[in-house]
Amino acid sequence: MPKPLILVQLDTDAQPSVFDGVVAVDAGVQHLFRHSGITAENVRDRVHGAIFTRGGDDLRYTALFIGGSDVAAGEAVLKAVKKAFFGPMRVSVMLDSNGSNTTAAAAVLAARKHLDLSQTKALVLGGTGPVGRRAVLLLAREGATVRVASRDAARAEQVCVDVRQAVPAAKLSAHAAGKPEEAAEVLKGCELVIAAGAAGVELLTKESLAAAQGLKVAVDLNAVPPAGIGGIEAFDKAVERRGVVCYGPLGVGGTKMKIHKAGLKQLFERNDAVLDAAELYELGKSL
Repeated sequence: MPKPLILVQLDTDAQPSVFDGVVAVDAGVQHLFRHSGITAENVRDRVHGAIFTRGGDDLRYTALFIGGSDVAAGEAVLKAVKKAFFGPMRVSVMLDSNGSNTTAAAAVLAARKHLDLSQTKALVLGGTGPVGRRAVLLLAREGATVRVASRDAARAEQVCVDVRQAVPAAKLSAHAAGKPEEAAEVLKGCELVIAAGAAGVELLTKESLAAAQGLKVAVDLNAVPPAGIGGIEAFDKAVERRGVVCYGPLGVGGTKMKIHKAGLKQLFERNDAVLDAAELYELGKSL
């Protein structure tokens, strides 16, 4: 008889995410162990507790989920988790701090429905944030030519350097675009724009969106008014506005949730899966 499914929720915040807990239960997790205040320094004993209590084939019935609002802290925890594994003593783990991996995957998958990404020039506004830098990575893996925009050109260039380490052939360029008019200038010649900036900040105006020649798809991931891209509504899902196919944050939200749940289910198919941005994006393609 198979063991019950146990998900160990490792949250870097002071209180574990209720959202992540609910999604885990809805994905079929039978027992949810929630831990808060997780750091790269204190996670090892939690990992050992997961890998030493079940052996052999039963290891696949335990899995780890790394969450919390601090994406950099989540990345550090994932690195420490993998370091704590040894030999066959490991369980599957998924990283989705602040929903950054599943959101970026859903945004790029939305664009992929309408564009051949390998032939696409794309602009990622807020490209140095947790969701933006993942969107840059996923677009680069698809062969897109990507303009990485940020208020700080040096930070945008660092994202380009980091992504090239994972995708050596990535076609990237860094741009300063701290104001909507600067973003409009960088947008020229692009078929795709993804806005992944800070909540409540307009990165591109409605007028600039309407005036963008050759633009085919626009995805705004900002759910807090004002919209990141003016003229796009939160619930837009493949809505054509002035000749541009538009997606709002809630319009891609359904796909994000499907990827999140599917990722959790996949954790229990084996005991050695590591689901980060690229793996969750590939999973999303099959949904």
